[in-house]
Amino acid sequence: MEHKGFSDSLWIFVSLAVLMPHTTNGDVSYSIPEEMEHGSVLGNIAKDLGIDSGTLSARKARIDAAGNKRYCEINLKTGELTVNERIDREELCSEKPLCTLKFELVLERPLALHRFTLQIQDINDNSPSFPKDVVRLEIRESADKGARFRVNEAHDTDIGQNAVQSYSLQRNEYFTVSVSSHASGRKNVELVLDKELDREKQEEVTVILTASDGGSPPRSGTVAIHVTVLDANDNAPVFNQDIYEATLAENAPVDTVVLTVTATDADEGPNGQVTYEFSRLSNKARRAFSLDSFTGEIKVIGPIDFEEDSKFEILVEGKDGFGLSSDTKVVINIADMNDNSPVIYLKSLNNPIPENAPPGTEVGIINIQDVDSDKNGQVRCHIEDNAPFQLIQSITNYYSLVTTAELDREVLSDYNITVIATDEGSPSLSASKVLQFSVADVNDNSPVFERQSYSAYVNENNKPGSSIGLVAARDPDWRQNGTVLYSLLPGEINGFPVSSLVSVNGDTGVIHAVRSFDYEQFKSFKIHVMARDNGSPPLNSNVTVHVLLSDVNDNLPQILYPTPDGNTFMTEMVPKAIQANSLVSKVIAVDADSGQNAWLSYHIVKSTDPGLFIIGVHNGEIRTQRDISESDVMKQTLVVSVRDNGLPPLSATCTVNLLISDNLAEVPELKDMTSSDGSSKLTTYLIIALVSVSTFFLTFIIITIAVKVCQRRKPTMLFDGALAIPSAYLPPNYADVDGTGTLRSTYNYDAYLTTGSRTSDFKFARSYNDGTLPADMTLKKSLSIDHDSLIDSIDLAQVG
Repeated sequence: MEHKGFSDSLWIFVSLAVLMPHTTNGDVSYSIPEEMEHGSVLGNIAKDLGIDSGTLSARKARIDAAGNKRYCEINLKTGELTVNERIDREELCSEKPLCTLKFELVLERPLALHRFTLQIQDINDNSPSFPKDVVRLEIRESADKGARFRVNEAHDTDIGQNAVQSYSLQRNEYFTVSVSSHASGRKNVELVLDKELDREKQEEVTVILTASDGGSPPRSGTVAIHVTVLDANDNAPVFNQDIYEATLAENAPVDTVVLTVTATDADEGPNGQVTYEFSRLSNKARRAFSLDSFTGEIKVIGPIDFEEDSKFEILVEGKDGFGLSSDTKVVINIADMNDNSPVIYLKSLNNPIPENAPPGTEVGIINIQDVDSDKNGQVRCHIEDNAPFQLIQSITNYYSLVTTAELDREVLSDYNITVIATDEGSPSLSASKVLQFSVADVNDNSPVFERQSYSAYVNENNKPGSSIGLVAARDPDWRQNGTVLYSLLPGEINGFPVSSLVSVNGDTGVIHAVRSFDYEQFKSFKIHVMARDNGSPPLNSNVTVHVLLSDVNDNLPQILYPTPDGNTFMTEMVPKAIQANSLVSKVIAVDADSGQNAWLSYHIVKSTDPGLFIIGVHNGEIRTQRDISESDVMKQTLVVSVRDNGLPPLSATCTVNLLISDNLAEVPELKDMTSSDGSSKLTTYLIIALVSVSTFFLTFIIITIAVKVCQRRKPTMLFDGALAIPSAYLPPNYADVDGTGTLRSTYNYDAYLTTGSRTSDFKFARSYNDGTLPADMTLKKSLSIDHDSLIDSIDLAQVG
């Protein structure tokens, strides 16, 4: 039964008993009532221990129940200790007068341990109860007034004032109740016959016995006593010992005989036959022991665990055939055996561990528990593996796992540490636990290229964006610390920024050409590639890449002389008296390529008279194959092809016009040549202008020569100069091809004329050094003699 007044009294008791901590040797103890509601505040343990509540979360404050359930919890924000689970004093401590729970408050960084206890105070939450709902008594009608009949006392799991305090009997005409106390503290409840029974008047009598406790408000329990009126049984069984005591090893096997109780009855026959039964025992004892009702033998029927119960107290009742009884107390002490292995609890583990952590760094906290007692519960702990770690015991049963050397993730990135705990029992028991953690990477390695330098080969005229090479670097660090990014170091090559020539893929290291390369502009160049990791701070290394270009035959031979311009009319004068193998002209060409791509060869692909002229394959000199005869055509046209030695070969053509004549009077026939060649009107106008200017110039020359001839009377060299190629004929980068074998800077010719005869000797276009151009001379525009001047000079010589 429960009443509102009970709840009010309970909270008054809480207000007086709870939240009144006291310290003992630095520890805190709280006295609280049982059955408090979940979340009820027991006290501010942080304040009581002098701990700053603001640091509880950072220090990972927690309650370690040391084998108990988590009956309480700590609020990490306020430091208050609150109820976490239902606390039942009767379940925890049974009938012990003092019920105490021990806990540990564990703090980290630094490791600290504070012990506190909860003293559980009993409240009146249990009603008295009798062993049976109905007590059956058989009383002889001959029983005298005042005869006493024992009744099993009621039991209340509460203690102290909340236990059974009084008994009352329902009003009746036959019986009263009498209560007396034993020296052991137990109560003897007896029915007292107040009026003699008359079996013939009433064969059965039923009365109600009520047991009440001393709580406020009180609780009560009842039992019906059914009395059957019989004849004569005036002796109750008597046990030969007031208290039976035995010691039993925990984990004793089933059917183990603990002890045997014995009671005797002075009566004879059925009145003296004694049977046994448990009159009071806990639920745990009921599951652990059995009692033979005829022999009084107590046996083990269930598991016995010293760590749960170290002692059992049982009441055994002996009853004769007609209801008279007595009881005795049986005490069974449980002996501890080393049957529990140590248990390893990982309280904290810093995972992962930075590889640059100094030796002595605390990486974990381990707690070892062994619920056995004495030596069976004393534990030694060590690390089995040969690893750079050790266990340091700082507080009882607490160990700090610390490093003993520097770690290197690149050598070993993961550790499996086996912790072994062994107790000192006989035989000893042990337990192991594997701690797994990894080493966190630190950016302590720079990227390393696979080679000390790289070479990339690429043909000129490559496509922009094409791949020309690959660099690769490795970084043994992890994730972003080992992620390698590539970039070009800034610089210039022949005045061009490096970035305008090549680029590098930042992820793969592939080098791409930004533009198409020209071998004639770049033959080779160097770039510097940097490999940088993505760590903080980043680390890097550099490597040199040599880019080598290969020449491609991509330039046509360029003819410098005669000019290949189709609108320009150029004609060489060839005297009729010239002999075989005489040099009459020269085709001059260059090729901007190099190597065999610039080796030129000259070929006459078309001529007016195929047997009259021949051209040097390697030097381009046009010579006569035979003497000129009167039957030869005056106007000779040669189509010359200049071809390089590339694959495939490239070529260019030019037209060489030769006029076989000793007299400029035949010049008008040039018109026919131009007409026959299909020249434009512009060419005709130019010829007319040329003839006009030449006539004026020749008149001046004739007068000058005549004066000189009269003075000297000797052959005079009218012309001794060099036939130079104007610089305008040279390509813009011609200077780059010097030494390739195509053309030297100048090519000089001597022309000799004598007076006094129409058949004067004429040495035409004899080259210096046997047709070889001096290497130390350059083309000069001031020394050039155009075609018109040459014609005028020849005509003047003929007139003279």
